[in-house]
Amino acid sequence: MTLSLARVAETDVPIPLFDLKRQQSRLRHDIDRRIARVLDHGQYVLGPEVGELEGRLASFAGVRHAIGVSSGRDALIMALMALGVGPGDAVFVPAFTFSATAAVVIAVGATPVFVDVDAATYTMDPARLCDAVAAARARGLAPRAVMPVDLFGRPTNYAALAAAAAQHGLAVVADAAQSFGAWQDGRRVGALAPITCVSFYPTKPLGAFGDGGAVLTDDDDLAAAVRQIRTHGRQGDGDEAMRIGMTGRLDTIQAAILLSKLSVFKAELNRRAEIAALYSARLAGVCTLPPADDAARSAWALYTVRIPARDRVRAALAERQVGTGLFYRVPLHRHPAFAHLLSGEEHLPVAEALADEVLSLPMGPDLTDEEVHTVADAVVDTL
Repeated sequence: MTLSLARVAETDVPIPLFDLKRQQSRLRHDIDRRIARVLDHGQYVLGPEVGELEGRLASFAGVRHAIGVSSGRDALIMALMALGVGPGDAVFVPAFTFSATAAVVIAVGATPVFVDVDAATYTMDPARLCDAVAAARARGLAPRAVMPVDLFGRPTNYAALAAAAAQHGLAVVADAAQSFGAWQDGRRVGALAPITCVSFYPTKPLGAFGDGGAVLTDDDDLAAAVRQIRTHGRQGDGDEAMRIGMTGRLDTIQAAILLSKLSVFKAELNRRAEIAALYSARLAGVCTLPPADDAARSAWALYTVRIPARDRVRAALAERQVGTGLFYRVPLHRHPAFAHLLSGEEHLPVAEALADEVLSLPMGPDLTDEEVHTVADAVVDTL
């Protein structure tokens, strides 16, 4: 499917960071039809659309199991619960990402340990993992799992990370909240780690009209555990709790919406890649660009550059009605919520530098070439 991008941008029309209305307009008839079907059959929780979506997600990613859940955050919690992670355990997370990645570790009673990231990819630096493991052991923690984040849509260097994790007997849990649809070395996200957690928050590459997520795995036992956990620890229709669980199910209406969006997802991924390539061609030599697609292809959830004069450039773009985003302006080891876990002496230089310089530009499958040029012109004019 080819996306229609005939609309020409006017310079006086705002260009938001995300524009979900165009996609909704493009898919509205099919979405309405699917929602009406759910209203007709009335199975609002774990209805047939959830099962259909799970099958299609698993097929798309090339794994045996996809379990629809209530959010990306809940997906991470369920994955850690399924692995038995708990008090006294250390889970290694990148210092440069959204706070939920660390918060879910605390939610299961374990301790997040922050690892610096790679300056080129913004994802966890596998070379820093060994030092983090040693530091965790010195604190009396048991190293248990590593949870890399595919930041801005680009997969982590999973081969290098898996090798480092294996040295210390760490389980790998992929936080792929932003990267569903990406691939690396011929495999899709979902098949790059033993267990992968995805978010369907509306602004993600595959987004619902509310919260939603999925857990993907080839491991039959982990899949069975997650299915139990998402329904209060119950198995099938029985009332007996087989394990401690939670309310973590994907709503049927959200599944119906995601089925519609999944039908055009490959075309949208291709369009995102085209937009990223156009940005890179226009901004080469102007600012530090994200890595180009090579052995790893990003889902391009965001197009994020590095600019030392970031705040000045952002203000100038706002004057031209160009939306931007700061993801993330504070590294995790500087968040007040995690201060009790730290000595205050931690210095993770790459994460700290990125927090001061990153700027995300408008991105989405319905962005026109003209709009990309307008944004790029605004960046060039301010530097």
